[in-house]
Amino acid sequence: MKEAPSGTEKEFASRLATEMRTTLGHLKRKLRQHSEQHELTSSQISVILRLEKDGPATVSNLARSERMRPQSMSAVITPLQEMGLVAGSADPKDGRKTLMSLTKACRKKIDSGRAARQDWLAQEIQQKFSLQEQKRLSSAIQLLTRLTQD
Repeated sequence: MKEAPSGTEKEFASRLATEMRTTLGHLKRKLRQHSEQHELTSSQISVILRLEKDGPATVSNLARSERMRPQSMSAVITPLQEMGLVAGSADPKDGRKTLMSLTKACRKKIDSGRAARQDWLAQEIQQKFSLQEQKRLSSAIQLLTRLTQD
């Protein structure tokens, strides 16, 4: 049976959690600065990532997936359509429905944004960390991966 952590261990874990959230938040903002996606809202980015992962979907299905009302999702989708990032087409199974999907321009933007963030991060790691520090970072990433697994 596992012993309950002492107050000191709990405090240490709490400090680690705070530092991790703060640091990862800073990293996320830095990565966003090195991307073309900074003009998109978080809701728009979420919809684009969902369409990329799951494929075409109706506005209603996107709304359910994002836990929004369909009217709110329409307000997210409309600017994406105006920017040429998503397009609607008739659902082959039910012509009354419209499936939203990513455009080629959007896929290109996603790829170039990821490449820019990857290049920036790789360059920063190489410039700021020795090889030994990079190995420690690799170990830390393995721990973070374990933390995020269900």
